[in-house]
Amino acid sequence: MHARSWSLTVPLAVVLLSLAGLVSCSSPMGGSEDVLSSALPQERGGQETFGPYELVENWPRGLPDGPDGVTHAGWTWGSMGSVYAESPDRIWIAMRGELPLPEGAEPWTPYALLNPSRGNAPATDDNGNRGYERRYHHVIFVVDGDGNLVQDWPQHDELFAKRGGRGPHKIKMSPYDPDKHVWVVDDNQHQIFKFTYDGELVMTLGESMMPGRDGNHFSRPTDIAWLPDGTFFISDGYVGKRVAKFDPDGNFLMDWGVAPADPSNPGPNEFNTVHSIAVSADRRVFVVDRGHGRVQVFDENGEFLDMFYTGPRGEGDPAGGGGVVSRPYAHLITADQYLWISDGGTHRILKYDLDGNYLYGWGGPGSQPGQFSGPHALTVDQDGNLYTAEVFNGRVQKFRPKPNADPAKLIGQEVRLGATSSN
Repeated sequence: MHARSWSLTVPLAVVLLSLAGLVSCSSPMGGSEDVLSSALPQERGGQETFGPYELVENWPRGLPDGPDGVTHAGWTWGSMGSVYAESPDRIWIAMRGELPLPEGAEPWTPYALLNPSRGNAPATDDNGNRGYERRYHHVIFVVDGDGNLVQDWPQHDELFAKRGGRGPHKIKMSPYDPDKHVWVVDDNQHQIFKFTYDGELVMTLGESMMPGRDGNHFSRPTDIAWLPDGTFFISDGYVGKRVAKFDPDGNFLMDWGVAPADPSNPGPNEFNTVHSIAVSADRRVFVVDRGHGRVQVFDENGEFLDMFYTGPRGEGDPAGGGGVVSRPYAHLITADQYLWISDGGTHRILKYDLDGNYLYGWGGPGSQPGQFSGPHALTVDQDGNLYTAEVFNGRVQKFRPKPNADPAKLIGQEVRLGATSSN
């Protein structure tokens, strides 16, 4: 064996020495090391564990005790409904209440990472109140690029602390609004709130805990999207089976959508969990039909245009999937007009063109850092950093682009007011 190994090594050494000699003669710098290293094969093995990104660890940082006297010892993050990157140093987070840690747990350990895991909330009480031990503190807050708290709205914590509620579902800012109003959708309260940038409540749509289907009643609304003139659409929702359209002042214009006539074979304009909504540059409205594992596309007046499935749909699906079911949770359409989806069934980040052609995907299920369980929202800042909010793991994660990452694999810029540089 030794003689055979030597016989293979000698020719290889000769080749390398010959190559080094050629390079040293031809290098304009008179050295061979740099050119030789580029001529040899790149590092082998490995994989894109986090796609074209690398995980930013220990982000965000634990919340500090504030002037209100509420301390955080023994408390941790709750289920994370949403995240929105206004800029690399202002990332808005909507949290569904803080949760108590068991004795001896490491500070700020998400419930899903406890051993044993507690899921995303404590068990229900005798009255069936979900997550009854949570406290509604830091429901809406802002962190900087390092994950440090820079702003919160304690004056509005009680707005979300309703019996039978669970906290915000979505937080967003219109890309066309120079005043940068902040919109919060609360599905269990059946309400949509519009705040000024500094936290004054200036509009409320819907009646608290009063579901319905008209211009001021919703049935667990989930998301919001805008046209450039301020006209907006509400996806409504978990129980509602429609998209509702409003003028910039919040006046109801129209709606569309119904429950499927045949749940085993849903058709166009039929919904099961209208969970996310986005508008393309040509004013097409892309609606996540989560329960049906698909995206439906309409014009701005509700005329059906197209639809496509985002993955295996369960038993009997000819696409297979081995029991894996796609459940698109959230999506955004980037300025370069690609559709990116966070899938709560496969727990992956997916890229499509606007015709529904699948282009790329990464990620996987789990509770370890960089994995996903219920990726409920995704957003990208002007530096290309990606943020995800997870309802089941109870955390927000930050990913930065890898050096020399393939731009086609990175989520592009979100549509923003004016220039795309930091503001």
